[in-house]
Amino acid sequence: MDIAYWIIAGLLALFYLYAGALKVIRSRDQLRPMMAWVDRVPLPAVRALGVVELLGAAGLILPPLTGIAPWLALAAAIGLMLLQLGAIVVHKTGEDRRITLNIGLLVATAAAIWSAPTWL
Repeated sequence: MDIAYWIIAGLLALFYLYAGALKVIRSRDQLRPMMAWVDRVPLPAVRALGVVELLGAAGLILPPLTGIAPWLALAAAIGLMLLQLGAIVVHKTGEDRRITLNIGLLVATAAAIWSAPTWL
């Protein structure tokens, strides 16, 4: 199970590092082609979501890697699941109905939670 966790968590962390960095660094005009919802959300909220994604990515990897408070990885995974549930709601309430990626991330995060208990 440890190998499964590291594969899933590593892939999730890479995705969230990329997505979070884009939300923190790029302007609204640069984000619009990839994220149609950015026009409906204030830019500081988009930046805050990016920071949450960056922290979630770090939380999936660093605590179990260092052995310091490894339960934080579970907390990060649960937080990222809640983030994706919120993202699905935002997509469904707007004109952007593409939620396939969000569902995939939700399932992958659930798999990370399921595969983690050996060291928590």
